[in-house]
Amino acid sequence: MAGTRGWLRLSSIAAAIGALLVVTACGEGGSGDGGKDGDKTIRIAYQAFPSGDLIVKEKGWLEKALPGYQVKWTKFDSGASINTAFVAGSVDLAAIGSSPVARGLSEPLNIPYQVTWVLDVAGENEALVARNGSKVSSVKDLEGKKVATPFSSTSHYSLLAALDQAGVDASKVQLLDLEPQDILAAWTRGDIDATYVWLPTLEELKKTGKVLVSSRELAAAGKPTLDLGVASTSFLKAHPDVLPAWRKAQAQALDLIHEDPDAASAAVGKQLGISPAEAGAQIKQGIFLKPAEQADAKWLGTPGKVGGLADNLHSAAQFLVDQKQIDSAPDLDKLRKSIYVEGLTDAVSP
Repeated sequence: MAGTRGWLRLSSIAAAIGALLVVTACGEGGSGDGGKDGDKTIRIAYQAFPSGDLIVKEKGWLEKALPGYQVKWTKFDSGASINTAFVAGSVDLAAIGSSPVARGLSEPLNIPYQVTWVLDVAGENEALVARNGSKVSSVKDLEGKKVATPFSSTSHYSLLAALDQAGVDASKVQLLDLEPQDILAAWTRGDIDATYVWLPTLEELKKTGKVLVSSRELAAAGKPTLDLGVASTSFLKAHPDVLPAWRKAQAQALDLIHEDPDAASAAVGKQLGISPAEAGAQIKQGIFLKPAEQADAKWLGTPGKVGGLADNLHSAAQFLVDQKQIDSAPDLDKLRKSIYVEGLTDAVSP
């Protein structure tokens, strides 16, 4: 059966890549040459959740720092689709969850990208919520129920962790693979009983649902999830001037979140199409490091001493193996080599 699962997984990946390449050929995904010397395009995959990444986009800081480049921002709905874009060679930099990164660095994907930044640590900004009227009041009640989440995402990982923690066999839960916007529609129709998803969709669902467990609680229980910045290895080599500027912009965004929350909320609100007050409330639900903490031994670390983030990714990959989501986890040494710490200290220095 393991071989069959692997074949099906590879077939799905191949089909997804084929579809993406068609989109790319039509001009939506970039030229595919972003990692080559001489190309002056930076193709960034972003997701619409409250983060410093949205502030950088709204403020145009990267464009100002690198006037010789054309910066193309493309919105993605999940980490799984971003991984597919990396496999297809149509993305250079991205905001993506730690669980999809752990999967991307494992067989059969083996994506040649490296982790360059911690955008946020999941708190109440990702949670498992049950719909009012579903007769679900605890995680244990989910057996036999329909529960949606974007597969291969941090929410999928956290959902499996929550079920495992509660002693619920995931095979006895009707798990549905839906993107956030589809989850909202299914919820409204009453087609699903619960979902594990992130902001801003989560905020809308909480109006007619009950939070069963948050990612902050799961982190305290030993299953933390994060949103990370990653970069194509070939792009890092071809354009060594881009990452320092990108990191400086991300550090500036984190400073804004901590030092001027009103300005940060206004910028995020514009990107999400919500009021500054709503954006501010959502930002408070996440955990944002201060720039200097990026180089802490708990997170990315420093040259010659990669931080604990590699261990976090290894634990995530091993959990995915235990849950039969992937066949094997990469060894810790490989994951340490996938944490890009060169120049990090300079980028986060005041």
